[in-house]
Amino acid sequence: MKKVKYNCLILLMGITLQYANAQVRTEKDLLGEKQIPADAYYGVQTLRALENFQVSGVKTNFYPDYVKAYAIVKLAAARANGEVGRMKKDRLAAIEKACQAVMDGKYHDQFLTDLYQGGAGTSANMNANEVLANIALEMMGKKKGEYQYIEPHDDLNMGQSTNDVYPTAIHIALILHNDKLIKEAKLLSQSFHKKGDEFGKLLKMGRTEGQDAVPMTLGQEFHAFGYQIDAAIEALRKSEEYLYEVNMGATAIGTGLTATPGYAEKCSAQLAKITGKPITTAKDLISATSSMQAFVMYSSAMKNLAVTLSKISSDLIFLATGPRTGIFEINLPALQPGSSIMPGKVNPVMPELMNQICFKAIGNDVTVTFASQDGLLQLNAYEPVVAVAIMESQALFYKSMPLFRKNCIDGITANEKVLKYYMERSVGIVTALNPVLGYEKTTELAKEALETNKGILELIREKKLLTEDQIKKLLDPATMTGQQKK
Repeated sequence: MKKVKYNCLILLMGITLQYANAQVRTEKDLLGEKQIPADAYYGVQTLRALENFQVSGVKTNFYPDYVKAYAIVKLAAARANGEVGRMKKDRLAAIEKACQAVMDGKYHDQFLTDLYQGGAGTSANMNANEVLANIALEMMGKKKGEYQYIEPHDDLNMGQSTNDVYPTAIHIALILHNDKLIKEAKLLSQSFHKKGDEFGKLLKMGRTEGQDAVPMTLGQEFHAFGYQIDAAIEALRKSEEYLYEVNMGATAIGTGLTATPGYAEKCSAQLAKITGKPITTAKDLISATSSMQAFVMYSSAMKNLAVTLSKISSDLIFLATGPRTGIFEINLPALQPGSSIMPGKVNPVMPELMNQICFKAIGNDVTVTFASQDGLLQLNAYEPVVAVAIMESQALFYKSMPLFRKNCIDGITANEKVLKYYMERSVGIVTALNPVLGYEKTTELAKEALETNKGILELIREKKLLTEDQIKKLLDPATMTGQQKK
C-alpha cells in the first residue's frame, strides 16, 4: 500500500512539474487573465470559447473553405482600410501575408472554435482575429502576443464587427463550396444522360401512380433523371446570387459605426477581386444585418437538390426490386452482401445512402427556417446553427454524389428480357393502338386481357387484328414514344 501511495505521489509531482515547466504566455481580456500555450496562435478569447462551447466536437477547421473564407474577408477588410488611409502599410503587409498563408491551407489547425456557439459567432471571429494577428506578428519578426505591434481588435477587426464579418464569411464559404458542389452535380447529371443514350432504344412501360401507363424508352427515363438534376443545378446557381450581397461595413447593427466612410464599398470590391465573384455591398446594411434571406434562399435550393436526388434514388430502388418478385427492369451494381441472415441478398445500398443524405439536408433546411425566422431586432443570434446546417448539407452532397455516380449510376445495366416481357404483357400498350384499332376495340382488348391474363399482343395475334409487319412498326421505339416528332 505504501509503495502504491509513493508511486502516485511521484506521478503527481511529475505532472505538476510538467505544467510548471510548460511554456505559456499570459493574455487578458475584460474578464481577466488567461494562460495561453506559448506555441498557440490563438489567444484569450479563443481559449474562453474552447472552455465554454465543447458541444459538437466539430471545429471551424472541419470545413477548409470556411477557414479560407475568414482569411479572405480579413484580407479584403485590411486592404480596404489601407485604401481609406486607416491601416498602416507595414501592418497591412504583414496581415496580407498572414491571410494568404491561411488561404493557402496553412495554420488551419489553429481555427478551433466549435461550430455551435453563443454570441452570434463572436468566438469564431475572434479566433480568426487572434490567429491572423499572431501569424502576422511572426512574419514581422515579433513574438506571439506582442499585440502592441498588431492587435486582434484594433488591426484585424478594424472597422468591423462580428455582425458583419461572421455572415460575410459564411456567404464566402458557401460560394466557394457551391462551385465544387455544382461540379459534382454536373458529373452526376452527365452520368444519367450517358445512360440515357445507352438505353435509348430499349422500349419499356412507363408508370403513373405505380400503374401501367404508356410506352417509353428506358433511355427517356434516364435522360429525365439527368434533366431533373440539371434543373436543380440551375436553382443552385440562381440562389448563389443572393449570397453576393454582403453587409461588410455594417459593423454592429448596420449604421457603420467605427467604419471609415468608403470602406464598405472598397471592402466589397476587394472581396469581388479575391473571389472572382460579383460581391456587392447590400443596399441597406441594417436590413442585411438583421435578415437571413440569403441563407433561406440558398438553403431552399439545397433542399430542392435533396428532393430531386431522393425522388431519383427511390425510383432506382423501385426499378431494381426483385430479382424474382419485383420490377427488376434494371440491375444496380452489387457492392456488398445485403443480409447477415438471408443468403444471396444484395441491397440497393447507394440509393439508400443518397436518400439518407437527402433526408438530412431537408431537415437542415427546416433548421435554417426556424433559426432565420427568430433572432431579435437588428441581429439574428442563431446564425451559427444556420452555418452548421447549410455547410453540412453542402459537404454531405459533395462527398456522396461522386460515390453515387461511380458506385451506382455508371454501373447500371438493363434487363432487356424483363422490359420486353412487360411490354408484351402490359394492358397499357392499348393506348398506342387507339389510332389504329379505335377506342372501342382497344377497350375490349384491354378487358379481355385482364380477364384472361393474356398479353395485348398475344390477343392481337390470335385475332389477327394486325400483321407482324404492322406490329413491328407499332413497336418501333420512335413511333411508340413520340421521338419521331422531335
